[in-house]
Amino acid sequence: MKYMLLLAACLAGMTGTAYAANECDNPQDQGTLTECADKAFRKSDADLNKLYKQIEARAKGDADKAKLLVTAQRAWIAFRDAECDFASSSSAGGSIYPMLVLQCRDGMTQARIKEFRAYLTCRDDDLQCPLPADEN
Repeated sequence: MKYMLLLAACLAGMTGTAYAANECDNPQDQGTLTECADKAFRKSDADLNKLYKQIEARAKGDADKAKLLVTAQRAWIAFRDAECDFASSSSAGGSIYPMLVLQCRDGMTQARIKEFRAYLTCRDDDLQCPLPADEN
């Protein structure tokens, strides 16, 4: 009987862990929806930062280009945040507003990730390629 209780307790604990890991698959309330939007945005932002560091490393030999990268990224972040605040403004003050802002920022960050990947894969002979070829 002890083993049955122990097994039941272990299974209950595993079910709770599985639920916590998948709560974004079927969110039940606005708080969870917002939390899931935040998780998605944080992941995208982390991915963007990794790519930014790769671009920064490739531009390192050209101080002017590195400065342009920093200026462009700071301006892009300010634009992203302002655009998402504006795009979500009809729901300002409502419980859905933070989620909408986060979803907008995530979408714009995903688009920026595509731009960064294009920078990292463009060729030197492309006049629109701002980075030197990868030496690896």
